Amino acid sequence: MFVQKGLQGSTLPAKHASSALPARGSRVAVRASPSPEPSLTVKDSRVTSSKARQVHELAEAAAPPAPSSSLSSIATNPLAIAAGVGLAGLAVKAAFDQGSRKYDGNVGEEYDAWTDEGVLEYYWGDHIHLGVYNEEERAKGYKKKDFKLAKLDFVDDMLKFSDSTNPAKVLDVGCGFGGSSRHIASKNPSAEVKGITLSPKQVERGTQLAKDRGLNNVSFQVMDALKMDFPDNTFDLVWACESGEHMPDKKKYVEEMIRVLKPGGHIVIACWCQREETKEKPFTEKDKSDLQFLYDEWAHPYFISIQEFIRLMEASVWGTGKMASTKSEDWTPQTIDSWRHSIWVGVWDPWIVVSKPHIWYKTIREIVTLERMHVAFDTGLMEYGLMAGLARVAVNRLLAQAGLRACDSKIRIRDRQPTATRALTMDAGKLRE
Repeated sequence: MFVQKGLQGSTLPAKHASSALPARGSRVAVRASPSPEPSLTVKDSRVTSSKARQVHELAEAAAPPAPSSSLSSIATNPLAIAAGVGLAGLAVKAAFDQGSRKYDGNVGEEYDAWTDEGVLEYYWGDHIHLGVYNEEERAKGYKKKDFKLAKLDFVDDMLKFSDSTNPAKVLDVGCGFGGSSRHIASKNPSAEVKGITLSPKQVERGTQLAKDRGLNNVSFQVMDALKMDFPDNTFDLVWACESGEHMPDKKKYVEEMIRVLKPGGHIVIACWCQREETKEKPFTEKDKSDLQFLYDEWAHPYFISIQEFIRLMEASVWGTGKMASTKSEDWTPQTIDSWRHSIWVGVWDPWIVVSKPHIWYKTIREIVTLERMHVAFDTGLMEYGLMAGLARVAVNRLLAQAGLRACDSKIRIRDRQPTATRALTMDAGKLRE
């Protein structure tokens, strides 16, 4: 098709037609050469037929406009701006909907990196776990509580929940850089405390911090919690604070800790748990998607429920008669504020992150994940589990420890001790050899 310029009668191919178009505002009549196609008229820069409008737009699009004009047009075009923003938003959402650190046996390497960066220790202090906020503190506003103190309070509350008093030998399974180990060692100077982790950098840092504080009764080593080197019946207290999340075999994790637990010893586990899935309340597709992100962003193979932890503790040991009792609680109410408090401490003091440009993107992802964790716990998809158990012993030994005496199949109580008495009440039959 050809377009004729009416004033001079010159003919140009359509692909060059835009160069022959008149300046804006001029009055020109344009007609097509004889052909089956319809004629078009441009008058006062207005196109008077829909077909003509299409031809006119194609002609304008075919010509290479001046770069500055093109950029200016895009910059002032609301639709183009909205489309660009929309595409960028979709790209960002897609990136942040996919976990960036999927579990592949990489837990040690990830914690090595966190330890080297120093950001986690700077904000969280000695304790790489959530803190606790009592009702009064929550009523005043969680941001008014010292963030690191909340974590220290958690250790004391967890120790109380364990029912363990004056343990002689303590094992901290998944010790981080040893905050709980050092705190327990300082509270029990006569105790021997050992911490194990998959991260050599955490062992190095934990050892240095213990040395700096003059603690000689605590040590750290690299060891796989699923294949511990310790003999059976070694520890009076087995402590596992937020390490189960990273374990690829939860059953083996529980069995190994109970294996090294002495008769009469205590085990206590704190762990992020997903809610119990039932036939009446199965996981929705959104639930599954949200959980998958939480698995994949921080190198978690999977989570289990509080109820499943208790089943594992009981099923793995009732056959051998190892446990006298178990208990559990959901600590979501007193720990949930930690997620957003973690974000706020960075907002108030951002300079360590500002000084490390290479971790900016990673830090943004951490903030997103902290918020998504808060939402998961707030909606009930996740729960904060505390599980504890008492390993049983031969009845005569337990009675002696409790100040009791067996005589002619009758038990006379000389001095009641809560832990032993409760164990006898809950599981008297299983205490007999």
